[in-house]
Amino acid sequence: MKLAGLKSVDNAHDDSVWAATWVPATDDRPALLLTGSLDETVRLWKPDELTCVGTNTGHSLGVVSVAAHPSGIIAASASLDSFVRVFDVDHNNTIATLEAPPSEVWQMQFDPKGTTLAVAGGGSASVKLWDTAEWKLIATLPIPRPEGLKPSEKSGNKKFVLSVAWSPDGKRVACGSMDGTISVFDVPRAKFLHHLEGHFMPVRSLVYSPVDPRVLFTASDDSNIHMYDAEGKSLINAMSGHGSWVLSVDASPDGAAIATGSSDRTVRLWDLKMRAAVQTLSSHTDQVWAVAFRPLGGAGSRSGRLASVSDDKSISLYDYS
Repeated sequence: MKLAGLKSVDNAHDDSVWAATWVPATDDRPALLLTGSLDETVRLWKPDELTCVGTNTGHSLGVVSVAAHPSGIIAASASLDSFVRVFDVDHNNTIATLEAPPSEVWQMQFDPKGTTLAVAGGGSASVKLWDTAEWKLIATLPIPRPEGLKPSEKSGNKKFVLSVAWSPDGKRVACGSMDGTISVFDVPRAKFLHHLEGHFMPVRSLVYSPVDPRVLFTASDDSNIHMYDAEGKSLINAMSGHGSWVLSVDASPDGAAIATGSSDRTVRLWDLKMRAAVQTLSSHTDQVWAVAFRPLGGAGSRSGRLASVSDDKSISLYDYS
């Protein structure tokens, strides 16, 4: 397996690019890359030329997260302004605006069926679930405090929830916190199941394996990537190699590899059979905030693609084979 650089766009945004995801292909168009930036805009890009086909405004502060509905028809952007904007991808019409208290909107992801949007609730120390039919808040999944701690502000802040991921069967949500704790919830029962331990610094990104709903990959500021059995509560493997914080992780659609982005300015490709990094790419000149594999499906998408975005304002696109 390897990544080969296809295209980079400098100054893709006017400021740091913090978020990226792929909008699935529809019958009418290929998959598009969706990026969010500190410049308060969200942009849509056409592969493989990386031509910008849309710029969405509407946020008053930097965009920290973007998420695409599995239908490819709608997407959402979350900003430091504490609003989530849900919009029609092809026409940029606002479908809904979800409001949260300050610093309670971080990463978000639609469930595999597209019925629910999970939002990492930041300072609320919870994950919020929004129904996508009526855009109503349907559940708040709070992270329990460790036993024996008094409910002081200090312990509360450490459970600041930064990241969220759905299992491929839609039955589990995992979230990563500022203190390195990972919490796993049973969504149908709206029940906290357990913590996964091993990280001691912020977990800014996590993703389930697309081929095994038990396996969860996590990226942390401790410079490690962990592979957990999220049901059995066990650490399967810890992978190291980055020289600094690991800010983003994504799994390849074939389940054979993961990619990571780091504040050491590199993107790494990891072979899961070898459980080791097989490639390091240095196309960025500043920290890499997001990496995203293109989902399978749609015309011309037999070839794999990975995108990365950075504080250097650029986007890079790679072939994955």
